Amino acid sequence: MAYPSFREAFQVWLKVALYSFGGPAGQIAVMHKYIVEEKKWLGENRFLHALNYCMLLPGPEAQQLATYIGWLMHKTRGGLLAGGLFVLPGFVSILILSILYALWKDLTFVQGIFYGIKPAVLAVVVGAVIKIGKRALKNEVMVGIAVLAFVAIFFFKISFPYIVLAAGLIGYFGGKIWEEKFYVIKGHADVKNSEMGLIDQYIQTERPSLVKTLGVALFWLALWLVPVVILVWVLGTENVFTKEALFFSQSAIVTFGGAYSVLAYISQKAVETYGWLQPGEMLDGLGMAETTPGPLIQVVQFVGFMGAFRNAGTLDPILAGVLASVLVTWVTYLPSFLFIFTGAPYIEYLRGNKSLSTALSGITAAVVGVILNLGIWFSLHTLFAQVSEVSAGPLHIPVPVWNTVDWGAVFITLAALLFTFRLKWDMLRTIGVCILLGLIFKLLILK
Repeated sequence: MAYPSFREAFQVWLKVALYSFGGPAGQIAVMHKYIVEEKKWLGENRFLHALNYCMLLPGPEAQQLATYIGWLMHKTRGGLLAGGLFVLPGFVSILILSILYALWKDLTFVQGIFYGIKPAVLAVVVGAVIKIGKRALKNEVMVGIAVLAFVAIFFFKISFPYIVLAAGLIGYFGGKIWEEKFYVIKGHADVKNSEMGLIDQYIQTERPSLVKTLGVALFWLALWLVPVVILVWVLGTENVFTKEALFFSQSAIVTFGGAYSVLAYISQKAVETYGWLQPGEMLDGLGMAETTPGPLIQVVQFVGFMGAFRNAGTLDPILAGVLASVLVTWVTYLPSFLFIFTGAPYIEYLRGNKSLSTALSGITAAVVGVILNLGIWFSLHTLFAQVSEVSAGPLHIPVPVWNTVDWGAVFITLAALLFTFRLKWDMLRTIGVCILLGLIFKLLILK
């Protein structure tokens, strides 16, 4: 087979972007389906090796993974293509939904669309967790690490970076003691030809140049920070655009563990400090991000839009919201390109290092537990109107308020699971029918 052309890559990355629903679990599963299973461009081990590095970074891991794989295939232009396309459909979708929300959020029709989409995405997430678990949990040790990670984050609210650090240390030292159980993600030299993807056989790893790395880092730092400095200089620190540029630049580098890890912080600041959102609106924005293609962190676009819409000054509110959407998206994703283009060459160069591989194998297993936590969190907030929390010392147990069960959401969720697992429908067809069911419930049954 010939090496995939840039045009072929464009077609596949566009498809990945359009089908990337369901948060990081669903997005990674979609990428795996097209890149590893169908096209066989990348082998399982190299895919997981890249994923583990992206999991260590702040920011949207699925978008970073797309950028990494695009870079592997066609260097910088491939990374820009894959990472940029991954964001574009979500940006356009959330921009349209933000405008609808700002102008007509109380319309029952709009509410019905969101009501149907959430259960459909829940089915997608369930399927993705199952697929990722099958890939990463190769033995009982990896299963044990996943279970411990889930318990730590779900019941004890331990921060994701600490879980990753602990899992990496367990993998590192475990590999010294019991290599066969911890050396799950193998280096190039230990992978059979039959297990390699097409591009694995072409990739030549070289020792990265420090001078080149510094040049790349300075270029992407300038692209990210120079617009922020210009805004501060021209508009001052009190302008809404300057505040958003500074705030979301800061948020972009502290979002370890995905969007959920920083949503509470962003929501609190957006409501209480800046007044960009009203209480409860963050969940509406999260619903947009959950139910459109692209990373969950794209919810920041909604926050930025509403903040500028409500503080437009002399500008038209919609125009201000659109400009803020572009600005917030820019400062959120530029750091991801910086991290991949500077770090990926070193991660590839060290790919044959067994100690690094066993550490990353431990992290992969822990990530499965973390994604399961996100899936359950989303399930509870989709199927129940209220979820309380019981605390006993360091233990925190989320408990749904059973008399607030949303039977309409339950029905649509069961239908979505039937469509996905029994009838084998694709995501867009499932989501389309679920939107129709949501409109029926909101307009005819629950009115």
